[in-house]
Amino acid sequence: MSIELRVPAVGESITEVQIGDWLKPIGAAVKADEAVVVIETDKVTVELPAPIDGQVVKVLKKKGEQAKVGEVIGYMEAGAAAKAAPSAPKTEGKPDPKRAEPAEVAGEVRVMPAAKRALAESGLAASAVTPTGPGGRMLKEDVERAARAATQTPSSAAPAAPSGASGAAPRAVPAAASATPAPAAPRSPCGTRDEEVVPMTPLRKRIAQRLVEAQANAAILTTFNEVDMGAVMELRKLHQERFVEKHKVKLGFMSFFVKSAIEALKEIPQVNAEIRGDAIVYRNYYDVGIAVGGGKGLVVPILRNAERLSFAEIELAIAAYGQRAKENKLTLEELSGGTFTISNGGIYGSLLSTPILNPPQSGILGLHAIQDRPVARNGQVVIRPMMYIALSYDHRIVDGREAVTFLKRIKDCMEDPARMLLEV
Repeated sequence: MSIELRVPAVGESITEVQIGDWLKPIGAAVKADEAVVVIETDKVTVELPAPIDGQVVKVLKKKGEQAKVGEVIGYMEAGAAAKAAPSAPKTEGKPDPKRAEPAEVAGEVRVMPAAKRALAESGLAASAVTPTGPGGRMLKEDVERAARAATQTPSSAAPAAPSGASGAAPRAVPAAASATPAPAAPRSPCGTRDEEVVPMTPLRKRIAQRLVEAQANAAILTTFNEVDMGAVMELRKLHQERFVEKHKVKLGFMSFFVKSAIEALKEIPQVNAEIRGDAIVYRNYYDVGIAVGGGKGLVVPILRNAERLSFAEIELAIAAYGQRAKENKLTLEELSGGTFTISNGGIYGSLLSTPILNPPQSGILGLHAIQDRPVARNGQVVIRPMMYIALSYDHRIVDGREAVTFLKRIKDCMEDPARMLLEV
């Protein structure tokens, strides 16, 4: 009896998904609850588990195809041993066209597709090319080599008139003309110039859609400041060992920035607000999104009520989100909502950037690489570990004065971390 493999419900607003990799091909043995196929949506990626012990016997939707929630995409049958698919009867001397390699036969020579295109462009006949590929295959390089040789060889030469064939004396050819070399043929580019067309994943489509919406629907402006990271680095160095021993996670910079951002959001509530129609919605809670690179693209899991979390809880949550993002195991709930976002491009080496808003949020903080730079301190030029920070904001509800004040508050908290504890 065949068991249907149906697309599961992956969220209230999601009605269509894209089929990812089939982890178990047709005929492969599968245990119950073992992942069979990857289901991709515009927000999360999930794996469809096998309902029984058995094997996949039929695939209705291939990788990259769309399917509706609840639609049957394949069938399984009970039984641990994989059943061998019936093979088509062999016909001697006639290769199976479905299993034939991507080549065409010209006489006894197998012409590869790239070589066929090169033949058409050069106007050469296949018989004029010497194949050098494995198994007597004709490669694109073979055609290019033959085309260059044909260009360099004169196509025709005027035969010399035999003496006595006519009464006219042989015509002398000027030395300068005979010494003039023929113009060289344009050199063909080395290597292949093939292209690969890959459909966008639902997540990448959603990212592209939201970025365009943000640019079209908000008045985005960015302001900058720089932070001396020396105080935070000294604090981490002083307490790192005990912190790791107690909490089993490293004390990073992100927890300091989350804490300082919350202090700034409390002072400038417009950055934590959003526009709904003709109204401004101010929030008295702080759900901070942390942008992390996932297996399919950038995702933003949310730290709910971040104002209530300790440094250790923030670091543990970020570490867990980062690992699950790489494994494409984040849930829709973990990615939904958020009142403010922090994006750390510094881990990739970014020195300065203008982050794009994550709608309907009104602010996003961009962090960058820490660099030793000369700065003035007490009338002296000293080398300090400096970081540029950037705030992109919706100018419809956040004025420039408020944006600058917001960044200045973060700078003050990071350069004197005790202010976050004393709330001064």
